Amino acid sequence: MFSRFLRQRRRLRHFARHPLQDMLSGWGEARALPSPATQDLLRLAQEDPASALQRLHSRAEGLSPREAAARLGRVGPNRVEHAGPLPWWRHLGHCLVDPFNLLLAALALVSWFTHDLKATIVITCIVALSTALRFTQEHRSSRTAEGLLALVGTTATVMRQTRREVPLQKVVPGDVVLLSAGDMVPADGRVLTARDLFIAQAALTGESLPVEKSAERTAGDGADPLSQSNLVFMGTNVVSGTATMLVVHTGTRTFFGALAAHSTATQETPNAFQTGVNSVSWLLIRFAAVMVPVVLLVNGLTKGDWVAAFFFALAVAVGLTPEMLPMIVTATLARGAVNLARRKVVVKRLDAIQNLGAMDVLCTDKTGTLTQDRIALAQHTDPLGRPSEEVLAFAFLNSHYQTGLKNLLDRAVLAHVELREELKLEQAYRLIDEIPFDFQRRRMSVVVAEQRDGREHHELICKGALEEMLAVCTRARLSGQEDRHESGPEGRHEGGRAARQAGESDPDGDVDLDDSLRLRVREAAERLNRSGLRVVAVAMKELPPQQTVYRVADEAGLVLVGYIAFLDPPKESAAPALRALAAHGVAIKVLTGDHDQVARRVCAQVGLPEGQVLLGPQVQAMSEAQLAQAVAAHQVFARLTPLDKERIVRALRTQGHVVGFLGDGINDAPALRAADVGISVDSAVDIAKEAADIILLEKSLTVLDEGVVEGRTTFCNLLKYIRMTASSNFGNVLSVLVASAFLPFLPMLPLHLLVQNLLYDLSQTGIPFDRVDDELVAAPLQWHPADIGRFMLCFGPVSSVFDLATFAVMWWVFSANTVAEQGLFQSGWFVVGLLTQTLIVHMIRTPRLPGLQSHASGVLAAPTAAVMVIGLWLPASPLAPYFKLQPLPAAFYAWLAGLLLVVWPRLGAGEVRADNLALAVGALPNLRLRGLMA
Repeated sequence: MFSRFLRQRRRLRHFARHPLQDMLSGWGEARALPSPATQDLLRLAQEDPASALQRLHSRAEGLSPREAAARLGRVGPNRVEHAGPLPWWRHLGHCLVDPFNLLLAALALVSWFTHDLKATIVITCIVALSTALRFTQEHRSSRTAEGLLALVGTTATVMRQTRREVPLQKVVPGDVVLLSAGDMVPADGRVLTARDLFIAQAALTGESLPVEKSAERTAGDGADPLSQSNLVFMGTNVVSGTATMLVVHTGTRTFFGALAAHSTATQETPNAFQTGVNSVSWLLIRFAAVMVPVVLLVNGLTKGDWVAAFFFALAVAVGLTPEMLPMIVTATLARGAVNLARRKVVVKRLDAIQNLGAMDVLCTDKTGTLTQDRIALAQHTDPLGRPSEEVLAFAFLNSHYQTGLKNLLDRAVLAHVELREELKLEQAYRLIDEIPFDFQRRRMSVVVAEQRDGREHHELICKGALEEMLAVCTRARLSGQEDRHESGPEGRHEGGRAARQAGESDPDGDVDLDDSLRLRVREAAERLNRSGLRVVAVAMKELPPQQTVYRVADEAGLVLVGYIAFLDPPKESAAPALRALAAHGVAIKVLTGDHDQVARRVCAQVGLPEGQVLLGPQVQAMSEAQLAQAVAAHQVFARLTPLDKERIVRALRTQGHVVGFLGDGINDAPALRAADVGISVDSAVDIAKEAADIILLEKSLTVLDEGVVEGRTTFCNLLKYIRMTASSNFGNVLSVLVASAFLPFLPMLPLHLLVQNLLYDLSQTGIPFDRVDDELVAAPLQWHPADIGRFMLCFGPVSSVFDLATFAVMWWVFSANTVAEQGLFQSGWFVVGLLTQTLIVHMIRTPRLPGLQSHASGVLAAPTAAVMVIGLWLPASPLAPYFKLQPLPAAFYAWLAGLLLVVWPRLGAGEVRADNLALAVGALPNLRLRGLMA
């Protein structure tokens, strides 16, 4: 029942993400695109780029801003169905048509047909209050979400006469979009130009490897757009290369939109949060289904008035219905999202707040998280570690001319702006082709044409990880006579070339890279790694100028020119943040693609006991069972591929951990999706931000630690209501059963129970805004519905002790022991029951002594105080006859004060502890009366 509410709430909020893994994938569903849209794409695939532009009434320089605005107004925003908010009137309808509200409405109708007008009015007030609070909270959270997502909105680079960034929602058919590595494809479209373009579209087609796309027109074979090499689709992402695309379809006319509509109409599988709330909801519903008939039978058999017994059981059913649960869930999660935003943590998916609080393992990359994200080029050396200007020149050419995503290492190289003039880039060089980076080769190459001696020479310049570079190098260039390089930029490698042409193999030229030299090369790189420097190897070779297209096979027979080494110093805040996370029960595991020696050095600097580092090749050789054991024993993992990271995350989850993953690169997307809670940063590539559940506006573990605490605070407040409802309901019904069995009259009229329930609901409206004690957020929190049930069974009888004491006082002290005096008995228990129920809110909210060691927030204290005043005032007010109450004698209030000051503190302070009772029914040893959190 409650799962329907959760699905409706997900459609209301704007926190919904677009990860393709959440949708139905496979070839069958991918064909769900409407036929006219399919035909449009297939027709454009068979045309050349110029004809495609003409058909969409566009140009190579793109649409004008005015044309784009007109098309946006005509076709609507580029959004899929589940991303938009509901109109307010449909939103109000969903809030009203809730399972709990429907139950209450049925009870109100029964009361109306049986002419119980007062009960009908009170039940209607309860439904109206619940609906109004829920509608207000969800509407407020929806508006807040719009502002939060605006902070992390994904953009597309479009040509609209000039190059500009626009939100994905404003992309329209006819737009010319520029794509590069890391970008999400914003719509379905036709490739106009492409250079080594590889697209990951596994979620649409099931293909595990990226697919190469080109601008070449197709022959039109087949009727499947997904198989066309010149079509790209919304929601897929660019792995490598660059391209321009012509947008053909946006929003619901895309393949992604068709899948989203199908997914929205399909029953969704509840996640951990939804399963937990559903379990608690059904626990309370089953409890009501058992107890209400028992109450009816006991009262009917003992009183003989089955009509009165029926109405009393009806009122008990209303009291047992957790009608405020949807409002409390929505308000608590929305409040948590707002508080997290103040800490620079933006929640894309509200349910992720619970996973953030439950997280006990955080997997994180190294660069920018443990380190400063400000990489500086520290050294540039030849293969044996001697300074070399030539390797810097080649590295600069490679970083400058690569068209893919420029990482921090590239930016550090390009910071040497003096080389632009020295190398005469514009006059002496031009880009011929590029072989993009991928995580299998771990290297990338550019081919440039250099004007030298009046002729054009092609040079392939490659850089990448040392071992992968050594695999394709057959010679090495050793520096020795730097004076050879003083004749100008073109002469930087003249010495090596002259030596090579003369057949020399001395230290000044290119020499064969034999086993002995390979060992010396590795030792030189190892020395740099041990000093904490990240090492990237640089190699080159000359190629015939007639060749214009190059492939991975051309990365062979290279000359190793040397290394560029980077300094990535640790953040000053990293060590304290790691200690804070450890204090909150979160273990850190470092997952990096970098060298293991660099990872060791950084971990040592930030206080992590790195121990033995597990390497990517070792991970790849392990079975799933072996990896599950290895991830528990190791804290640092190095030289990992994206699939290695994903496997490690999944292995940790199989061990029962709630795993968070923090990453910002293309290589982090699989692990972000595999984690219980994916965490990225605002500066991340599009695919990482899209895959994440939570976005950090500041890439800092300190910010994340604050987010973890806030996530636990949010979860704690949600659990408060659940525990209050469960324990209070069970205690009240138990007391009703005992009283009904022995009293000659009803212990309380149905109207009293309904009014009491309405006031009690009002007292709990401030729970989402309450404070939480530090010890309650010191450890990860998870759903344990069975423990909540045990807590209910233990605390219910304990709280009933107070009710029995009240019965004894009313029966023997005030002689309310006849049918004629039942009004006095019922008025007395109404006041005591309302006050004690309200006090339960403060007793269960903290394991400390309420009011002395732990103070509720003003937002919670104010309504509870107001409800207690109303409860004391109502029997003596002019409204008392309407509610069938009567004034209580002055002595009653003295007894009331005595009961509250003597009996209740003994129960609440812990002298009668629910954990001892819980042990008797098999609960956890650390279960506490007011501190059940895990």
